[in-house]
Amino acid sequence: MRIVIAGGHGQIALRLERLLADRGDRPAGIIRRPEQAEDLVAAGAEALLLDLEAATPAELAALLTGADAVVFAAGAGPGSGADRKLTVDRDAAVLLADAAELAGVRRYLIVSSMGADAGAAHPADEVFETYLRAKGAADDAVRARTTLDWTVLRPGRLTDGPGTGLVRLAPSTGRGPVDRQDVAAVLAALLHEPGTAGQTLELIAGDATVAEAVAAAAGRD
Repeated sequence: MRIVIAGGHGQIALRLERLLADRGDRPAGIIRRPEQAEDLVAAGAEALLLDLEAATPAELAALLTGADAVVFAAGAGPGSGADRKLTVDRDAAVLLADAAELAGVRRYLIVSSMGADAGAAHPADEVFETYLRAKGAADDAVRARTTLDWTVLRPGRLTDGPGTGLVRLAPSTGRGPVDRQDVAAVLAALLHEPGTAGQTLELIAGDATVAEAVAAAAGRD
């Protein structure tokens, strides 16, 4: 499979690119800065240069030619203000959906966040509230597309361990941590499991293998 990942230099994306390349897929990551390309090549991915905050759907669609699936793993990141939560976490996800439709790519995975909701309230932290609302609005926009075979993945609190390979994946899991490596492994498995299309799934550390958890989500347990 040729899989194009928006936010190709992100921590989850780089892990995902390595996993995809190792199993024989052809990952490509969209990056904003040329100096990031070396890290993608080292991970076994093609580097595609495009600013998602400035691109048009047609410009992005041109990079998706021949793709079997797209993954939205971009984010404004810690330290960014509320404005970029909207232009990256919300608007860029919608842009990728528009471009996928133009390019005829049906499979769309979006890395969201537990608690994402277009109406989320978090009075103690206005920027975090904007982030949750932006992610929720992006999820809603993607889920409204009948032309896309979408899956929304909502990880819990992200950690940087080596990954355990044991997860809990379900429409509702409750709060909990999950290693970025395990998030990447679940994304890789979801890309090859069409039975998970049309689902919004939460992800935390658990006691099922990634293969078992994804098969169960697809109704194949």
